Amino acid sequence: MDNKELMLTNKAIARGAFEAGVRVLSAYPGTPSTEIAENFAKISGAHAEWAPNEKVALEVGIGAAVAGARAMVCMKHVGLNVAADPLFTSAYSGINAGLVIVVADDPGMHSSQNEQDSRFYARSAHVLMLEPSNAQEAKDFVKLAFELSEKYDTPVILRTTTRVAHSQSIVSLDEPEDVRLRPYEKAPSKYVMSPANAIVRHRVVEERDCILSDVVNTLPINRAEYSRRPARMGVICSGIVYEYVKEALPDVSIYKIGTVYPLPIKEIQRFAQKVFQLYVFEELEPYIEDTLKAAGVKCTGKELFSVQGELSVAKIKEVFDKTPRPVPEKVPARPPIMCAGCPHRGVFYVLNKLKLTVNGDIGCYTLGAQAPLSATDSVICMGASIGMAHGFKKATGGVSNNIAVIGDSTFIHSGITGLINAVYNQSGITVIILDNSTTGMTGHQDHPATGKDIKGKPAPSIDLAELCKACGAASVDIVDSYDLKQLEAVIKKDCASTDVNVIIAKRPCVMLDKTPKASCSILGCKNCGKCLKLGCPALVKTDAGVKVDKTLCVNCGLCSKVCPFGAIKEAN
Repeated sequence: MDNKELMLTNKAIARGAFEAGVRVLSAYPGTPSTEIAENFAKISGAHAEWAPNEKVALEVGIGAAVAGARAMVCMKHVGLNVAADPLFTSAYSGINAGLVIVVADDPGMHSSQNEQDSRFYARSAHVLMLEPSNAQEAKDFVKLAFELSEKYDTPVILRTTTRVAHSQSIVSLDEPEDVRLRPYEKAPSKYVMSPANAIVRHRVVEERDCILSDVVNTLPINRAEYSRRPARMGVICSGIVYEYVKEALPDVSIYKIGTVYPLPIKEIQRFAQKVFQLYVFEELEPYIEDTLKAAGVKCTGKELFSVQGELSVAKIKEVFDKTPRPVPEKVPARPPIMCAGCPHRGVFYVLNKLKLTVNGDIGCYTLGAQAPLSATDSVICMGASIGMAHGFKKATGGVSNNIAVIGDSTFIHSGITGLINAVYNQSGITVIILDNSTTGMTGHQDHPATGKDIKGKPAPSIDLAELCKACGAASVDIVDSYDLKQLEAVIKKDCASTDVNVIIAKRPCVMLDKTPKASCSILGCKNCGKCLKLGCPALVKTDAGVKVDKTLCVNCGLCSKVCPFGAIKEAN
């Protein structure tokens, strides 16, 4: 068997978990971390699952680790906000078997609502954090993380970023370790975090922090790479930035950081003494730079690079080689839009038509804010739509013409408590759950209402309508997302009510069915442009009128429903 493979870094992380003997993996899908859990479920016979949200996923991981099984939990950076509560306290309680938390940051916000820097979580929670630069390191770092987790009785965070997570490199494969289930010993003073016990455990955290601050100076994943030329310039970096520096400035000396918390301060100080000018290259916040300056290390960092967005080989060359970045050709902007036939499109078309204030949420349907639909007014974080709609309604004395829109997966993630709050505090809002039977934005993962588990096997399915009734909704209407007339009628009815009502706009994501579709046809177009208000990419405006791009059209029929002249016909 060939023991090397060209591998996506997320797959390499999954491979590392497999080789490290992970028995339980729990995750919530979020770009750029999603493929880790998916690949682990394929290559390992161990338990893997999609959790309802990141907090639950981490609690599952903590429970498994305390029981004696190596466990991994995966999420994107904003998911760590959701999981922060158990993270901080698990640092106090410690673990039994190894617990590794993979967090994928998203500099440049390729698929995120902010650019938060997860390195600060590690420092604040006093949890060891490793950061690999490529797929091979990612696999190796996972195995090292489990060793360190068990040796020092602590969760360990493995941080990646979008460019690392979605890059590929050659990975050497090893046989999985024979890791036995560790015995569980009852220890309330360690695992029951009542104030009296937590006070004692906090001292343990601080003592461990001091030990790790020394240990990281001995780990080979923190290393100096000296140039053959006189060491005038030294660069401190980690993660993908290390790869950029190697390519952009091949003659500089580099100190490559593998543990971004704690930083190997003593070794960095030695490195600093051997170079004439010291630079820190890092994406996002000046986390490394500020820590070094606080330790008395003179260095230059964010004077040269922004705290926003990503670094790149070109950006580094522009600063140090004075090589101007090539000016890109002017091309038409192509913002993301909903797919042709997307069941969400009709909902936002109706909401725009009714001139409602839409408190939106995280998912494909965030694109409801884009022209020409232009329906969504606010998007903050997972599950925020219902709470915001409630607050909006209360702030205006109940007279605001606003509505909450949330996806099925997002509703399960963190919308249920918002609905309960709205019912309990009698806000009178209307909530639309866009049920497309999948977690569409991250690549069509299953969730607790789809009837399938992470491996595609049958699983119990939550009935969203019954759940909403149990939460106290006065009415729950299930409407076909393609039925614009019924959608409009039900939305008008519920918005006129003073009760909390739920509308489930139900239609599977069009991408779930890959079979070829017939297309609509247009005869005698009057060129009024009304169908173009749907924003469907399959409709193309020409001088002779609107045409149908048959390579995109899936015959959803929405355009035929809005055409005032009956010029658009659905295929039979």
